[in-house]
Amino acid sequence: MRAFKRLAAVTAIAGLLAGGTAASASAATRPATQPLARVHLTGGTTAVTTSSAIAETLLKNGIVPIAVAPGQESLTLGHSGPAVRFTFPVTGGHLNPKPLGGKINHAGGILFIDLSTGKQIEVSSFTISLVQQNLTGIVNGNPKERAPLFHLNLSHAQVAVGKHSATAANIGVTLTSTAASALNSALGTSLFTAGLALGTAQTAVRF
Repeated sequence: MRAFKRLAAVTAIAGLLAGGTAASASAATRPATQPLARVHLTGGTTAVTTSSAIAETLLKNGIVPIAVAPGQESLTLGHSGPAVRFTFPVTGGHLNPKPLGGKINHAGGILFIDLSTGKQIEVSSFTISLVQQNLTGIVNGNPKERAPLFHLNLSHAQVAVGKHSATAANIGVTLTSTAASALNSALGTSLFTAGLALGTAQTAVRF
């Protein structure tokens, strides 16, 4: 059963990144009496690292992104400028190899504050949808206001699979129009635009 769960996770992630080709190929090599099962996630982390340009633009305009516990953040200073890395614990979810899908749930969030005006907006309780290839979150702690925040570009993702874990790195993260509008409105700015490339994400899950 452990082997089947591992194969299911590999199939789900590989199929997602390869547009379903890998999933079809794996399914074709398995006996018809061995169905692919849903894999339930037991933990892990997802990290989002901003590009230097984004971090510098926000800081220059007095907008500071702060991690909401149990999320964590760190600031690094590289040759191209500062970058902010946010890390959020995976609280659960599942992967479906066939039909391809699943979701990854997280705790924590990000609080954006304009230091000059005190205006702020919080997004939290992130969920990655493998079907929609996006990340949604709750706005200002209201569970009725879950909105798509980031689009996830998996075309250059790098996948590694262990016995009871899997990671996907180098996932492109861009801002949705919904998130751009909410951020601009709440903070009284026009810095955020739909499709804005924010940086990259890496997710590591255990099952």
